[in-house]
Amino acid sequence: DVQLQASGGGLVQPGGSLRLSCAASGFTFGVSDMAWVRQAPGETPEWIAGIDSSGRRTDYADSVKGRFTISRDNAKNTVYLQMNSLKPEDTAVYYCAADPNPYRTTMSDEYDYWGQGALVTVSS
Repeated sequence: DVQLQASGGGLVQPGGSLRLSCAASGFTFGVSDMAWVRQAPGETPEWIAGIDSSGRRTDYADSVKGRFTISRDNAKNTVYLQMNSLKPEDTAVYYCAADPNPYRTTMSDEYDYWGQGALVTVSS
């Protein structure tokens, strides 16, 4: 079975940091482009970061550029999202997903694989 297991979410104060991890299994992670998509309460999903299969190319939404960093460890079949300088508007469920088509899509059925989410709450 394919699994994308996100972890690392939680409650953090504004200005704080969190690192999300997403452990993949059941497919060839090392040849898959990966992405993080988030959905805030009552909002439509937002694509926020992508990384190619090698890890050499990364891309970010303007809303998180300079604050968030996506990375991956192909030996561990894991993709990460380091989130710094968190703001209340970053509160959302964060999903990791594999192989988007088209690139930057927010639709879960346009990814080959879609994980369960991790809730991040930014509040004082």
